[in-house]
Amino acid sequence: MKFILDCSVTMAWLFEDEQTPYTEKILKQLTQHAKAVVPSLWNIEVNNVLLVAERRHRIAVAQTQHFWEVLRQLPIDVEYQQNDQNRESVLNLARQYQLSAYDATYLDLAIRLNFPLASLDKALLKAAEQAGVTKVS
Repeated sequence: MKFILDCSVTMAWLFEDEQTPYTEKILKQLTQHAKAVVPSLWNIEVNNVLLVAERRHRIAVAQTQHFWEVLRQLPIDVEYQQNDQNRESVLNLARQYQLSAYDATYLDLAIRLNFPLASLDKALLKAAEQAGVTKVS
């Protein structure tokens, strides 16, 4: 099974107080048989959350490095395809569903690849449902 993975689920794996049965199930799927696809934006979002966590003394630099090592071990493919059509689609989706451009990027990828979405973001999940994208269960 392939699905789109967003940053909210990814970061829950690092922070114990953010882990849920759903996020643990997604991680288990990745370690057993599933494959995730993420937009290139995901790398930037993960880095930003890690940096903010470091600055707030929630994690140490060594934990950031270790977390990236863990992520590199998982079957996560980064989709780097970006063109005028994608940019237009992201803008249109963001407008239509009142999403940030970041969230609309995940939705656009899910629509283009026809993959379900793994997310904790309520607004993104609502927009995905309205757009006909299923949630990874």
